[in-house]
Amino acid sequence: MYMDFISIFSIPLGTFGTTEIVVIVLLALLLFGGKKIPELMRGLGTGLKEFKKASEEEKESEVKNEKK
Repeated sequence: MYMDFISIFSIPLGTFGTTEIVVIVLLALLLFGGKKIPELMRGLGTGLKEFKKASEEEKESEVKNEKK
């Protein structure tokens, strides 16, 4: 009688094929327009770069603390 909470609300996501990627790109173009997408990707790249830098710094600090 018990139902797992995650299984009730999970959405099964498989692999994305070519058709799904094309549909997603077309929807993004319709929603944001051609001029806005490069700005969004630039911001996404900057955010990912900052996240990677922060995670590397955290790993380095953990290694330094372990050596002490």
